[in-house]
Amino acid sequence: MKKLSLAVLAAVAISTQAMADYGSAGCGLGSMVFGSEKGFIQLLAATTNGTSASQTFGITSGTSNCGSGGAAPTVKAYIEVNRETLANDISRGQGETLNNLSQLMGCTKTNEVGPALQKNYKTIFPTTKVSANEIEGSIRTAVQGHCS
Repeated sequence: MKKLSLAVLAAVAISTQAMADYGSAGCGLGSMVFGSEKGFIQLLAATTNGTSASQTFGITSGTSNCGSGGAAPTVKAYIEVNRETLANDISRGQGETLNNLSQLMGCTKTNEVGPALQKNYKTIFPTTKVSANEIEGSIRTAVQGHCS
């Protein structure tokens, strides 16, 4: 049964590889399998992204609906791709997108980044219309001393 599930998952991933959109779970294998459909399905997409580590790899390599690749990933691009999920993780002070962001920023004290960002949530996301540049600036200010 497990092999059949993996085969179905692989077939769906291959058949949806041409899709260029993703839902609130962000890019990665989850976006290829579950697409941009709103609602509970995005939880499954985020779980797939997290358990397969495809989101970080996809952003780095430009695969899995994560952009054109070839260039090093930027914090701004990561924020744009994962905005909603990142906001949720920052509000909780933990989560996969928060861990990935910490790594992308080169943070050395990753266990301190979540609480620092959680404490500054309202500064980082003062409105729903705040730009990725503003979010990045607020995040960098909030994690000073936690990243090298």
